[in-house]
Amino acid sequence: METHVDFLEWLELDMALKILACLDDLADLIRASAVSRYWQNIVVSNGLSKQLCMRTYPQLACITRVDELGHDNSGEIEHRAYASLFRALTAFPLTYCIADPVSASSTDYYPEESIMNTLDPRDIIHNRGCYWSSKGSNDPETPETLIYNLTANLCVITEFYFHPYQALFQSDYPIYSPRFVRFRMGHPKSSTVLSYDYIEAQECADDKFIWTYTSQMFPVVQLPEPVICIGGYLQVELLGRVQKQASDDNVAHVQAIGRKLSPAFSVEFSEASNSVSLKYDAEEYGVTVSNGHNDSLSTSILPVQPPRQLDFLAEDVVLIIYVQCCLICSIILFIVSNILFYKLLWS
Repeated sequence: METHVDFLEWLELDMALKILACLDDLADLIRASAVSRYWQNIVVSNGLSKQLCMRTYPQLACITRVDELGHDNSGEIEHRAYASLFRALTAFPLTYCIADPVSASSTDYYPEESIMNTLDPRDIIHNRGCYWSSKGSNDPETPETLIYNLTANLCVITEFYFHPYQALFQSDYPIYSPRFVRFRMGHPKSSTVLSYDYIEAQECADDKFIWTYTSQMFPVVQLPEPVICIGGYLQVELLGRVQKQASDDNVAHVQAIGRKLSPAFSVEFSEASNSVSLKYDAEEYGVTVSNGHNDSLSTSILPVQPPRQLDFLAEDVVLIIYVQCCLICSIILFIVSNILFYKLLWS
């Protein structure tokens, strides 16, 4: 019987770990572990796939255990889960990730200027502007916050769309925009938080959540790098004002774009042990990946087009029909005038 020798076993464990730790792409780590059973054991037993995930996405550090549906816990299950998660963070299709508004720090006129308006893509509803407005403060540095529930409790957010309100009915068309925006992501402190309607009560829910991620302050709409949201809630903090009207902040539209990782991945919080479990479903993961690596947003989840755009289209159609009618009338008039001219000429 032929004997196979794994030459990589000649490397000491410390040296092999140093080599494998230099890999910054999980695909390369998996390929390396496929070359040698010795290296595969090192990758699995030392949790290198988990370490690489944590290094790339520090937000995952709060996860304390991994459960795979239908399997017992083991190092190999953890390796599979993190290897699949690392791929899902870039391979799952992009989608709109905000599901519902939860609360606003304040609302000037409720419900006309409710946070609900920020998820409606229309600029005008029933002949009035569609936007959220805070009650405001005399101090321009007083922050305002908006909290949203995401479509899954585990998402990776790649882009954030923030559209300040522009008052078209005022002279110079001022834009009521904060100078900076900051984002927080996290989960409720308790399940009882979810049963209360903070919007109707016009109460701020900032202190009802544990924020596991806080971004830097920045004035751009695109995140500098993808961020994993563990818990399914997003807070938008508006800092400073550029334009002032009765000290209000106004926001017209808000949307977060990213990759929803459920049902292949989800998280479970234990209030008793203050722990977070990552749930992994290999079957759902395979289905999602096999459906395609498509980075374009599905048309089934696109927001409804604003009526103003539809109105423009209707006006365009009317204009086209009007021009066509004028053209037809001109042609008929030209033909009739030519007929009359030649009749007069030959008479």
